Amino acid sequence: MTSAAPSGARSNPLRGVLSNPLRPVILTAAKSNAVRRLVTVAPPTRRIVDRFVAGTTRADAMTVATQLLGSGRGVSIDHLGENTLDVGQARAVVGEYCDLLADLGTLGGATPETFTGAPAVEVSVKLTALGLSLGTDGSKIALDHAREICTAAQDAGAWVSIDAEDHTVTDDTLAIVRDLRADFPDVGAVVQAYLRRTEGDCRELVGPRSRVRLCKGAYDEPESVAYRDRAEVDASYLRCLQILMAGDGYPMVASHDPAFVTAVDPLAAVTGRGRGEFEHQMLFGIRDNEQQRLADAGRRVRVYVPYGSQWYGYLMRRLAERPSNLRFFVRSLLSRD
Repeated sequence: MTSAAPSGARSNPLRGVLSNPLRPVILTAAKSNAVRRLVTVAPPTRRIVDRFVAGTTRADAMTVATQLLGSGRGVSIDHLGENTLDVGQARAVVGEYCDLLADLGTLGGATPETFTGAPAVEVSVKLTALGLSLGTDGSKIALDHAREICTAAQDAGAWVSIDAEDHTVTDDTLAIVRDLRADFPDVGAVVQAYLRRTEGDCRELVGPRSRVRLCKGAYDEPESVAYRDRAEVDASYLRCLQILMAGDGYPMVASHDPAFVTAVDPLAAVTGRGRGEFEHQMLFGIRDNEQQRLADAGRRVRVYVPYGSQWYGYLMRRLAERPSNLRFFVRSLLSRD
């Protein structure tokens, strides 16, 4: 199979990892209480928050999850927060996830038909929120906390995926995923196609029962570790997708890009995968009509749903990541396509 970018990929102006000239301004705004108050209450900025973040409370997340499950889609819920530097805060995050999973366990009867045989509910967890950054003991603390969450997920009939973060914690993150899989083989790993190492990581992660979420990448990484050119990122994404589809695991194709959504079916046909052997993943609030179209066509579609009091920093960082995000959010406000 070819590793070139899909036809038409280069013409899409909403793609790439080019630096955002507004990044310093947006990141400065992320630290401003005055700007936060403005974003919270003033239209149309308030519409952005309501559109892309489920809310601040677990009840908000459950309301959105119930609606999405009722529409035939699955969910992956993220309690927002990262870079925890206090054990007490890390314990609070664990407690929130365990409570969330207990609530999600009550939704078992709402599982969409397309998810028959697999959990439609999942939680996404960042290890730095669980204490990974807590000095020399951080890896053990994060692993112990992740085990606790995985046990709660097992009891609730849900999945857990360990989110990717910046490249400085990738080795620790994947090491913890490997440790978790000894007892919880369905734990999902998240990899970012713009990292130069990811093609090799995909080859190591695709054993039986493995789950791997492939996204393009969300952090402003140096060129020494990441592709910066949009065509290179696209080519890497397709190479990684080919590896995952040809492997023994369960690929989770996290992309809104029409070129890659379209590329999935031919790859599935070549590798003999049925529709229940992979899934599409998209962000809450982006391309809602496309999500629904795929679900109505019998595809597994899982929606990433963020919630929590740290929504402001999350949203501003997403806007600062690259120019395409800012345009994507603005355009999404005007159309649900």
